[in-house]
Amino acid sequence: MISIHLILFLAFGAVAVAGAVNLLAQTHPINSALSLIAVMAALAGEYLLLGAEFVAAVQVIVYAGAVMVLFVFVIMLLNAGVEERSKGSRVALLLGVPGTILGGVLVAWVVLQRSGTGDVAVGAEPGSPKAIAPLLFHQFLLPFEITSILILIAIMGAVVLASKPPTAPPAIPAVGSRRMD
Repeated sequence: MISIHLILFLAFGAVAVAGAVNLLAQTHPINSALSLIAVMAALAGEYLLLGAEFVAAVQVIVYAGAVMVLFVFVIMLLNAGVEERSKGSRVALLLGVPGTILGGVLVAWVVLQRSGTGDVAVGAEPGSPKAIAPLLFHQFLLPFEITSILILIAIMGAVVLASKPPTAPPAIPAVGSRRMD
């Protein structure tokens, strides 16, 4: 018998995959950003099914909320229009497709042969905010702070890219000079 847990897992997975495909298929950047929000929300649903409520909340608040607002803000600042489609590169097609297949096979082989993991019961790992806080603010404080600095640099870069260079004011003729027409 199929459990509700499996049905929800498949539904959230289908939404995530459909949103990711739609993200790539869209030509307008705002529509792509909205598709990415759907992917992030579906991932939050998957985290809830795994019993990681804190990670699901962070997924919604930080990624689907703050980061996507930043993406939309940058898209609007840059006044990005509809993406122009090109025919693509032959080199990318000749090297990219076999490289992608080879990379996928290597990753699958490593995961299947070398993972060394077994089944983990739901809730066996720390998932509550009380259990995660000491890890985040003691053991993983440096990566946490580096991530915040990277986000700050990305915001500053977006502002620099969005700013237009100042235009030179029109030349004013010197006092006492004559225009010769």
